[in-house]
Amino acid sequence: MNVLSVEKLSKRYGPKLLFENVSFGLEKGQKTAIAARNGTGKSTLLKCIAGVETPDSGIVTFNKGVRIGYLDQNVQMTGGRSVVDEMLDRDDPVSAAIKAYEHALAQRAEGRSLQQAIDRMEELKAWDHEARVKAMAHRFGLRDLEQPVNTLSGGQQKRLAMAKVLIDAPDVLILDEPTNHLDLPMIEQLELELDRPGLTLLLVTHDRYFLDNVCDEIIEMEFGAFTRYKGNYTWYLEKKALADEVREATQQHLRGLMRRELEWVRKMPRARGTKSKSRLDKFEDIKAAATRRYDRDAVKLEVKTDRLGGKVIEARNLTKAFGSPEKPDAYRPIVAHFSYSLKRGDRIGIVGPNGIGKSTFIELLVGRMRPDQGTVSIGDTVVLGTFGQLMPPFQEDQRIIEAVRDIAEVIPLNKGRTLSASQLLERFLFDKEQQYQRIDTLSGGERRRLYLCLVLMRNPNVLILDEPTNDLDIPTLNALEDFLADLDACQLIVSHDRFFMDKLCTKLLVFKGGGLITEWVGSYTELREMEREEALQAEGRKRKEVAVEAPAAKAPTAARKLTYAERLELERIDRELPKLEARKEELLALMAAGGQDHHRMMEHSIELERAMKELDRMTDRWLELSEKAG
Repeated sequence: MNVLSVEKLSKRYGPKLLFENVSFGLEKGQKTAIAARNGTGKSTLLKCIAGVETPDSGIVTFNKGVRIGYLDQNVQMTGGRSVVDEMLDRDDPVSAAIKAYEHALAQRAEGRSLQQAIDRMEELKAWDHEARVKAMAHRFGLRDLEQPVNTLSGGQQKRLAMAKVLIDAPDVLILDEPTNHLDLPMIEQLELELDRPGLTLLLVTHDRYFLDNVCDEIIEMEFGAFTRYKGNYTWYLEKKALADEVREATQQHLRGLMRRELEWVRKMPRARGTKSKSRLDKFEDIKAAATRRYDRDAVKLEVKTDRLGGKVIEARNLTKAFGSPEKPDAYRPIVAHFSYSLKRGDRIGIVGPNGIGKSTFIELLVGRMRPDQGTVSIGDTVVLGTFGQLMPPFQEDQRIIEAVRDIAEVIPLNKGRTLSASQLLERFLFDKEQQYQRIDTLSGGERRRLYLCLVLMRNPNVLILDEPTNDLDIPTLNALEDFLADLDACQLIVSHDRFFMDKLCTKLLVFKGGGLITEWVGSYTELREMEREEALQAEGRKRKEVAVEAPAAKAPTAARKLTYAERLELERIDRELPKLEARKEELLALMAAGGQDHHRMMEHSIELERAMKELDRMTDRWLELSEKAG
């Protein structure tokens, strides 16, 4: 069943045509990604389909009754309202009742105030929806529903926005760069959420593993064409490579045909004056097709790096924390007694959950923040280049080429070669016409590409990249990866992009929390597989029967035999213990998930207490009878 139809959609901003006559449809349950380079209008296309922007022409049609969810690429929450208020940002009685109940619980309200909130929840039968809200918040790592949204990190705000979109289980979900600012556990959680069979998905993302795991179709916007590839990202790459080979072979044939036609044009006698107009028209068509450039989406990165000496960056006993140890709730160690020496040629990934202090660690290394203890020393030959999550402020009314010329008119390359500012911008996919556009006309991805250009043109020999893949398109990412793999420079990379890290990093610094940083030699994927295996083993240990050490051996006494009744009791305990342990784990899981009404939560709490007491009693009795049985 077709749930979405897009017919002849077109949009332009001023003189720039973003897309024209785009048409496609999506079936129920289909999961589709749009692949295109930055500046081609991917985000605008999604906004037009979601109804956030109005296209210049064309029609977007959803099936009647279909629920639609949309996630914008840029999430900014500046207000002081709470997480639960943001998640339930709608004007309906159920949402209002849930917010009132959650606020009453958080404020430890008693008596009439709490009872009124409970009564209202009962009246509206809102408990199920309240359970979904809590469960969704919990799955995306949002534990404190009363926390003001303007105190959340960028990653936390993205998680909140994602949870908010998913609460009502939309039938069609439109996502623009959903993995930006999410750490790996949250990306994996999002993959699970999107695996719902009936969910129809349309998204834009640069995360290639995410594309492989989630999508079953890729739509490519390239050279004004809209091409569909049935399959995941790996399948798309294989089929695109074949299409490129066919296109190249076709162009070779057209070039030969053009040469023959050109000879015919030149040999026609001038005196005749009436050449075959149709053949001349055909020659112009062949010439256009034969000379068309298909490599304008290929970024060609190249810089000259200064020689790097033996000393790069050395950290000795580095320690940094926020808050005071006297106030444990507010105390946050970032790094504790950390010593490390970066070497020439190192490509080191820095990994860990959002908010654990990776960006702060970088600030310490480059000297923009002072440590509490220890030292950081930087070698004399180091030329530092930093590509951060937050772009420096651009002069918005400045032209693109002026921003480059402010740094240098001519950029040196290896082997004595040079590039002009204009030639450098062309390598970063800014053609001569676009170079004279104002910076405020650029898309988010184009701004990131310009930022990368400005960093690399300073010829750094130590490069620190903090979430470099955010907002970059896949062609630029591929070029950046190839460039970094060949770059004779020390590199420190913070990223949650598994593909990017696997391709580049030979070792990782893993942030464990509490200031602990460990080294892992291997790929990011191997690290995650090891972590998942450890988590499964830990879960398995939790689910085993409670193993209690037998009491210390007593002096030998005369052997005692079990009576018939005691033997029956021991057999009964052997059967009942696993069941009771399983029920305890079930109750713990129910209470951890939340989403239950006040009375059910109390009932589960009482049952859990009884189960744990009974487990202790039965375990003690089992040990006693087992010892007696010998």
